[in-house]
Amino acid sequence: MFKVLFISYYFPPMGLSGVQRSLKFAKYLKQFNWEPTILTAGDTAYYAHDYELLKEAENAELKIVRTDGSGPNHVGKKKTVKIPREIIRKTLSNLSKFFFIPDNKIGWSNSVYKKGKELLSNEKFDIIYVTCPPFSSFVTAAKLKKEFDLPLIVDYRDLWFGNQFSFMPTPYHKMQHKKLEYESLKAADKVIVINRRIKERLIKQYQFLTFDDVVIYPHGFDPEDFEKSVPIPKPHNKLILTYSGIFYENITPKYLIKAFKKLSQERPDIAANYELHFVGYFRKENQQLVNRLGLQEFVKDHGYLSHKDAVQRIISSDVLWMMVGETQSAETISTSKLFEYFGSRKPVLGCVPDGAAKTALEEYGASFIVPPDDIDAIMNSLIRINELYKKGNLPTANEEYVNRHNRIKLTEQLAKQFQFYLKAE
Repeated sequence: MFKVLFISYYFPPMGLSGVQRSLKFAKYLKQFNWEPTILTAGDTAYYAHDYELLKEAENAELKIVRTDGSGPNHVGKKKTVKIPREIIRKTLSNLSKFFFIPDNKIGWSNSVYKKGKELLSNEKFDIIYVTCPPFSSFVTAAKLKKEFDLPLIVDYRDLWFGNQFSFMPTPYHKMQHKKLEYESLKAADKVIVINRRIKERLIKQYQFLTFDDVVIYPHGFDPEDFEKSVPIPKPHNKLILTYSGIFYENITPKYLIKAFKKLSQERPDIAANYELHFVGYFRKENQQLVNRLGLQEFVKDHGYLSHKDAVQRIISSDVLWMMVGETQSAETISTSKLFEYFGSRKPVLGCVPDGAAKTALEEYGASFIVPPDDIDAIMNSLIRINELYKKGNLPTANEEYVNRHNRIKLTEQLAKQFQFYLKAE
């Protein structure tokens, strides 16, 4: 077995979709002769905890090293905290970005540096891998690479400089972020990104990066999750449209809800055929909108579920829904939840702008694609979906495209990338 120091802040028992990529890569690396030591957060306050995912990591006999740090996320250890109203969450997030550069995980990343030095001094590792965000961990990994002269591979799950949620309070902040990213990328031996749009952005922003320096390993799905899941029997023949995930920033159900209200007014016969299911954190402000529009009978809020139960809800649905809001760099977003949808082979109603998510939906095939805030277009898609559902003629997925996003195959590609740097030595 070769050994990789695998740095990932987001890891079970944390829940939500942000932990999936790291968990599944780590889980399957042993199949390809690589043993990961996961260096991750300790008992941390977070919006969701999923102990089924932690059990999955333990069953895979992963070596997990946890380290704590100072900072707002390490107050109230082991505590699942409630997501505040969006205006409060965003205000706190922006305040955090004023005081912490590059992010508020810098205290944790400093502790990773100390623990990483200890591990690298006492054991032989062949490579360092870090997945971002948080990007403070990339800065730390670059320091470890220089001190121990090991190949460094960085995985960008999102853009750093210029991402859709970035907030640069002053020119100083902007300068510091770009400087840190430049220096960290200079230290990296290979950059992995989740889609072509991010690759293009990085190569354009940092001209020392060549086309071959940046490789694309998209998000995916774990076939085992779907093989083990059994659909929930339907007590009726309602058309179930499901969203699995949380809402924040410009990711909001308000346009879908308003479109459904319009449908209920103009075509109540079609609206009566639907149930809108939400798995995750629906949030108080969204439930208030549902109540204000009188749509309670159509909306089912399941709350936060374990990943296992969320997958069961996905495969028990007729159509899945997702949206990406219009932002400055929305074209770079290809959310991991979308690719888990693909693993179900279910049709997807995608309310997305031009960009990576739209391209993925087009290639998937079983898709209805409309702009994220076009209420009339969303309503018309709901009418069209109902027509096809009644005829038993909903579109089917492009199986070849789906298979390309099998996490076992993606992990094999990652292991080959690791192997290349062994041979290069």
